[in-house]
Amino acid sequence: MVKMNEKKKWYAVYTRPRWEKKVHQLLSEKGLESYCPLNKVKRQWSDRIKTVEEPLFKSYVFVRISDDERTNVRMTEGVVNFIYWLGKPAVISNRDIDLIKRFLNEHPEVIAEPLDIKENDLVQVSSGLFADEEAKVLQVRKKMVELRIESINYRITAWVEKKKIILKKTSPSKTIVKE
Repeated sequence: MVKMNEKKKWYAVYTRPRWEKKVHQLLSEKGLESYCPLNKVKRQWSDRIKTVEEPLFKSYVFVRISDDERTNVRMTEGVVNFIYWLGKPAVISNRDIDLIKRFLNEHPEVIAEPLDIKENDLVQVSSGLFADEEAKVLQVRKKMVELRIESINYRITAWVEKKKIILKKTSPSKTIVKE
């Protein structure tokens, strides 16, 4: 027999701006397991400096649910929608959630910035036939990146999914996004 927790997966939920804590509270009140990573940040007011907790990821909350609970999450005030990857709600691994929790416990004042892949960046392919090979980014589209791989004394150009590459070195050039 399958336990209920084995069916549950972590998903990223997109919230209205500045609603992360409220959405986390509302989801918890519904009996759903949610996680809003908070970062302790010092803020300067005119008369004092105060440490406040701000969401690490702006407009994101993580929720651990089964497939049949998705509608309940979507109907929560402040929730815009799930974050989608390749046409499906993006599943976040337990390992990644645990890493975020441990990282925040060990390090004060963390800064989280989205990764921006640009032309001429040096990347490493993380899976597939050219796993662990380095490549140069030629062009960036929404979900795909055109790479030039110069292994085995041949120049191979291929379109690779963004999720299958790791940024190694950025270049100062501008990002060109084609639809």
